[in-house]
Amino acid sequence: MAKKSKARTIAVRLISMAMTGYYRTMIRPRTGRPLSMLKYDPVVRKKVLFLEASRGGKK
Repeated sequence: MAKKSKARTIAVRLISMAMTGYYRTMIRPRTGRPLSMLKYDPVVRKKVLFLEASRGGKK
């Protein structure tokens, strides 16, 4: 039986750099660069930088 191919897109978690614990989930291409964007954080009620969290999965 052949191996399954990997999906072209992956779901990633963007963590607020205001350290409020707020996060957003987005979908990006697997081959794309890690996401970073300015979005609204409702906890601090401001636009803050959101960075993609590194996934600590299996090795």
